[in-house]
Amino acid sequence: MSRAGTKYIEVHMALDLSGLEKAVKSFEEAVDYSNNLPENIAADIVRDSVIQRFEYTYELGWKLLQRWIKLNIGPEEAEPRTKKDLFRLAAKKNLIDDPSPWFEFSEARNQVARTYNEKNAKYVYDVAIKFLPAVKVLLKELEQNND
Repeated sequence: MSRAGTKYIEVHMALDLSGLEKAVKSFEEAVDYSNNLPENIAADIVRDSVIQRFEYTYELGWKLLQRWIKLNIGPEEAEPRTKKDLFRLAAKKNLIDDPSPWFEFSEARNQVARTYNEKNAKYVYDVAIKFLPAVKVLLKELEQNND
């Protein structure tokens, strides 16, 4: 295989999923805690923790997804131009169930980076809660297809 005179040697390496595993566990703990919030705890502090853990778990998730696709499909075929293309390709390869929720996760992640206000925080928190089962599916599929 070559692209612009560059030769590629096909090398299959297993991805190190330990960072994503830890991030998912940490994120899940924050979500579980927020769902069982004691009355004497400030809810906005817990919400902000869930949002922060969503951010880094999302970042690790999509970057590992991109790496898996490049390693397992090949560089020419696996050059998604946008994250939406990446998520569509991931769904085609059965790494995620449906790309549509991942579009929303990406939008929520971008909202955090733009402006922080109460309305955005509520929106991102609500999306983050929906992200947990989706990222667990991704992690499971990456583990099963990581050779």
